[in-house]
Amino acid sequence: MVINVSLDELVHQTGEWLRGSGERSDIVISSRIRLARNLEGISFPQWATKPQRSEARAHATEAVKASRFLKGSLILEMKGMSEIDRLFLVERHLISRELASGLNEKAVVVSGREVVSIMINEEDHLRLQVLQSGFNLQEAWRVLEQVNDELEKNLKYAFLPEWGYLTACPTNVGTGMRASCMLHLPSLVMTKQINRVLHAITRLGLTARGFYGEGTEAAGNFFQLSNQVTLGVSEEEILDNLERLIRQVVEQEEAARKALLAQSKDALEDRIWRAYGTLKSAHLITSNETVDMLSLVRLGVDLGLIPGVERGQVNRLLIQMQPAHLQKLEGRPLTPSERDSRRARLLRESL
Repeated sequence: MVINVSLDELVHQTGEWLRGSGERSDIVISSRIRLARNLEGISFPQWATKPQRSEARAHATEAVKASRFLKGSLILEMKGMSEIDRLFLVERHLISRELASGLNEKAVVVSGREVVSIMINEEDHLRLQVLQSGFNLQEAWRVLEQVNDELEKNLKYAFLPEWGYLTACPTNVGTGMRASCMLHLPSLVMTKQINRVLHAITRLGLTARGFYGEGTEAAGNFFQLSNQVTLGVSEEEILDNLERLIRQVVEQEEAARKALLAQSKDALEDRIWRAYGTLKSAHLITSNETVDMLSLVRLGVDLGLIPGVERGQVNRLLIQMQPAHLQKLEGRPLTPSERDSRRARLLRESL
C-alpha cells in the first residue's frame, strides 16, 4: 500500500519504530540497520564539488523514484528547510545531526511509515536506513536488502572485490553496515551494573551510544548498541553477533528488574509513582527532566505497576516532548520557557 504524507503530517503520526511492539519491546525499543554506499566515479561528498554533489543527488533521487518499494516516499531537500524542520527530522531519527547542519545538495528520502529513510550527501553519497519496533534485526535486514537491491538496479556503487563497498570513513569499508538496537536499561543503571555491562560489550566488538547515536550521551537510561567491525565479516555474521550480545544484555536487564522487585519494591514503586505524579501535574518541565521521568514511567508500565498507560504511548511522548516537535505542534517557534510550559501541558493532557 502506498502512503503519501507531508512533512507537517509526520508530527501527527506514529513512526513504525515507536509502536512499542515486537519481540522484547519492553527492553528493546527499536532495531536499526544502516548501509553506507557511494557512487562510482564521483568524489565522496566532503571532497566533491557542488556540481558533483548535485549529480549524486540527482542519480539517487531518480533511483528512488524508480523503486516500487519507495513509491510515495517524501524527498526533502535540506536547502530552504527551516532549522525547526531539520531538527524535527533528527528527533524522529530520520536524519543525522551532520545532515541537518549542512545544506549544500543534501536531501533525505522518508517512506510513508518512516520504516525507510535515505540520507543523500551526508558523509557518504547514500546512507540507507531501516527502523523497526522491538528486537527485529532480521526483518529490518530483509527490508533493507530489498531497498538496496532495487536502488542498485539504477545506481553503480563504488566497490572493490578485495575491500568491499568503499566509504568516506575507513571504519565503514567492507559491508558498510551498522546494525544497532536501542535498549532501555533503567534497572542496570539503578543497580550500578551498567558500566560493567557496557565495558564487557565493548571488548566483544560493540559500541554504546546515546539516544541520538554517534556523539551523544545516554539519557533516560536509553542506550544504542551497535557493531564496530564492518570489514572482513559478512552482513549475516554482523547480525548474528549483535543479536547474541543484545540477548545477553536483555537477560541482565531482566534479572536486574527481578532483583529490584524482590529486594526493594517499595522504593522502586515510590520512584516510579513520583515521576508519574510529576509528569501529570507539572506546569513547567524541561526536555531532559521529561526523558528521565518518562524512562521511570516506562519501567513502571513494563513491570505492570502503572495501569492504564501503554508502552507505545510512552514511546511517542519521548519524541513528541522534544523541542522541534513541540514547535511543530504549536505551529510557531517557541522560546525555551514557552516550550517548558507547552511540554508540561501536553504531558498533563496525555497522562
